[in-house]
Amino acid sequence: MKTAVYPGSFDPVTLGHLDVLSRAAALFDRVFVCVMMNAGKNPMFTAQQRFEMLCAATNGLENVTAELWTGLLADYARSRDARWLVKGVRSATDFDDEFSMAQINRALDGELDTVLIPSRAGLMHISSTMAREMIKYSQPLELCMPQAAIQLMKGWNSDGKS
Repeated sequence: MKTAVYPGSFDPVTLGHLDVLSRAAALFDRVFVCVMMNAGKNPMFTAQQRFEMLCAATNGLENVTAELWTGLLADYARSRDARWLVKGVRSATDFDDEFSMAQINRALDGELDTVLIPSRAGLMHISSTMAREMIKYSQPLELCMPQAAIQLMKGWNSDGKS
């Protein structure tokens, strides 16, 4: 069975993330999409909220499982018997960053390869940073976030959570 891991902070999950994930799901038998904790980032949403948004957004992808992880990515991949990491790239800068991370992960686990999936042209401008700005200034989110995640956020706002 070909198993891959698609890691990220997903703060919040975007249409670009979902596109890369759905394309990865077509390539692999099983994909674990993993909300990672990054000590260098100050997220807008809690890990649990990011996980819930990711679960809602990936509900229709049968071979995709969303999970939370607080440790090293290579350890997570090993724990799921995954041999591939999936990363989306929007630009040459993303490629450089992901290429470096691929080398680190390969050094940690010699059987772990990274597959880079380029963004579709119509989604290249979408980032979690842009989505957070749209949220901050109460702008429409339909062009950058999956509808299921948007609906979940609306529920949090009306409940006084978030």
